[in-house]
Amino acid sequence: MADIIQWPADLLTPAECRPNMNPFTRSGGRSLGGLKPAVRTDLGFWSIELLDIPVHSRAQRRTWEAISQKLSGSAGLIAVPAWSQDTAPYVSGRFEPEITTPHSDDSMFDDGTPYIQGAISVVTDGVTPVGATSIRLRIINAAADLVGVRFSYEHALYKTGPVISVNGDIWTLPISPTVRALIPAGADLEFDRPTCICRLESDRGMDGGVDAVPFERRSVSFVEAADYWSTL
Repeated sequence: MADIIQWPADLLTPAECRPNMNPFTRSGGRSLGGLKPAVRTDLGFWSIELLDIPVHSRAQRRTWEAISQKLSGSAGLIAVPAWSQDTAPYVSGRFEPEITTPHSDDSMFDDGTPYIQGAISVVTDGVTPVGATSIRLRIINAAADLVGVRFSYEHALYKTGPVISVNGDIWTLPISPTVRALIPAGADLEFDRPTCICRLESDRGMDGGVDAVPFERRSVSFVEAADYWSTL
């Protein structure tokens, strides 16, 4: 199993997150009439930009340097958050924080901390195989609209398209990219804090330095490590 670290979302929080799909198309060039037909050959891969990340404190700077050392350029793997509060299907229609609660027997973890439960609960209906381009989702606790939302499963990030069908609380939707690894029936999907396994877009993507301005901000770009899934 590859060594995958996770971006510290609560410490190095960007002012802006841009998770976008890079569709893969081919074109034979322009026709005599000036048209340029394109054919989709793949559903693409993710590009995630984290912009204007505060690196004011010593902890932020040292964490940045530690991540940079661990990744060693674009060779390393990291689970990057794809902040999705703007599209997440919260029941209230606005941002809802994660819920802290004890276990079913009212016990806490050994260190006395409660269990953290997402505000959104959606599970898969049936098995979704590798390479699938659609998925069936069953709403447990979410708004009754799963069009145009992002979610992840084991750090594989997806987004849904226009609805195919709705049967009660079960929604069938197209997704991009193609399913990276089998998603079992009844799997809990991550809608509150979706993530994506990525590599740095460039070897020097986390270059930094000493800035005389005490309120320095940095940006970094990642691309999905689609090759990671093919090696499993």
